[in-house]
Formats: sequence, structure tokens, C-alpha cells
Amino acid sequence: MGMVQKRKKMHSGDTHLRRRWRVRSRKRDLDEIDNDLKTNAEGLINQEVDLDKPGFAQFYCVHCAKYFIDDQAMQQHFRTKVHKRRLKALEVEPYSIEEAERAAGHGSYVAPKKRRMETQPSKEEVAKGKKVKIELKEEKMTE
Repeated sequence: MGMVQKRKKMHSGDTHLRRRWRVRSRKRDLDEIDNDLKTNAEGLINQEVDLDKPGFAQFYCVHCAKYFIDDQAMQQHFRTKVHKRRLKALEVEPYSIEEAERAAGHGSYVAPKKRRMETQPSKEEVAKGKKVKIELKEEKMTE
């Protein structure tokens, strides 16, 4: 009979590498994506060819800040729950410094406004002049 097998500690000495792994898999925050949507969404959709990025940086989802290898993969991504959840998360205006100051008592609190987000237009639609839509939702008043 052999000895009882000892459990191996596979990643016990990797604490110095964990930060590198965590930073590599980090996604853009909602406020950064919101800033991209407001300022340069068309520029991100029509990027120059970059051989280091997937799909040569020609297929980019602005809402998820993600590159795809081809148009079919990007269109398939638009139908996933991940993309739909990101759109829903972007409906609420991102947390700002002004909102933090109002919450701390410097000014009166104003609730963040709800917006209506739509999936980005294709490259052909952007070339024709269509823009990424961000509309404020109309609040229904009940009495």
C-alpha cells in the first residue's frame, strides 16, 4: 500500500502575479464608456486598421468596449445577455463628482435620470450619417 497522497498547492506562491492577472482582465468602467458615447462614438466605430487588435480594430462594440474578429461575431454579440445587460446598466447616468457632493450635503439631491439606449448602428449606417442614440426617458406622472 502506498502513502496517502498530499494535496498540492498549485497557486500558493502566485500572489505577486495576481495583480497582473487582475489588471489584464479589467474592463472599462461605465463612466468611461458613457464619456466615449458622448464624445467620440463615431470615431470608435470607424477606427483605423490596427494589426494588434482582434479583427484589426474594425469591429468594436462601443457599449461593451470590446473588439470582435468579424461582423458576424459582433452581430451575434448584440443578441447576447451580456450586451443587453450592459445597455441596461448604461441607461442610468453614471455616478459623478457632483452627485457625490450632493449626497454629502453640498446642494440638493437630484436623482439620476433614466435614458434609453439603443445598440450602435453598423458601419454603413454611420457612413450615411446615423449616430449612436442616447435619449432621456419621459417620466410618466401618475396622479
